[in-house]
Parts: sequence; C-alpha cells; structure tokens
Amino acid sequence: MSSILATEWRFSSRWAANFDYVLLEPCPEGHGSKSYVDDILIVYNEIETDIDLLLEQFNNTMPTMKFSLEKETNNSINFLDITIRKNHDNISFSVYRKPTTTDTIIPKDSCHPQENKQAAIRYLFTRMNNYHLERTAKEHEYNTIKQIKRNNK
Repeated sequence: MSSILATEWRFSSRWAANFDYVLLEPCPEGHGSKSYVDDILIVYNEIETDIDLLLEQFNNTMPTMKFSLEKETNNSINFLDITIRKNHDNISFSVYRKPTTTDTIIPKDSCHPQENKQAAIRYLFTRMNNYHLERTAKEHEYNTIKQIKRNNK
C-alpha cells in the first residue's frame, strides 16, 4: 500500500529550473511525483521508501533551499486546490478550500465589468468539470459554486 506525501519548498524561481535536473530522477514502477512551482506531490511505498531520509537528502542537495514535509492524515492530503483521498484500491479527489476562504469573488458594489465577475464563476465551473471528481464531490462543488454566485450578484 502506498502513502501520499506532499513536500513544499521555498526558494527563488531561478532555482526551480535546476531543481528537476539535479534532484528528480525517473520514479520506479508504481511511484510518482508531480510538481507545481514550489509544491511537490510524491506517491511512495512506505515499505521501500524512508521518507525522512528522502527529506534529509532534499535539504542536503541545495543548502540554500529548505524543504518541509506534510504527510497524509486520515488517508488524505490537500495539494494545491484539491483534496486527494486514498480509498482501498484507488484515490478520489475533491476541491479543497482553505478554512479562511471566503466566497466573495469581486465585491457586489465594485465597478468591475460584469464579464470579470462572470469569468471567476466560469473558472469555478471549468475546474469542477475538468477535475476527476466523484459524483458526490461534484454535486457538493456545484452547490458551493451556486452559493458563491448568489453571494456575488
């Protein structure tokens, strides 16, 4: 059984291009990684991978960068704007919003053109339709978007 792990590092963007070249190698069968700017998601086998040693290796590779580690809790982890949940033999996704997120896109009384306000709603619908959400997660996201739309008329 694999675990899901996300690591995050903070460094200037000029180092980003070099990072993949220096540190990341092809992953063995059944393992993988995905990165986005300063976030990396690593799927690994707990039996084969000493994740604390891997974190130490990341931090020793380029001392000017500091990596931190976030492990899954309750078989799930938040990565960027999704929650990845491990179920028996597969994974499921749902949209993640930070607890501090508000549903205000552009204040109702702003002078922004209506097209700008609609663009934000279109983005939310596009994200909902492009992510591989299960039916219940998609329904929940649809209702959330409807509420955001009502609150931003």
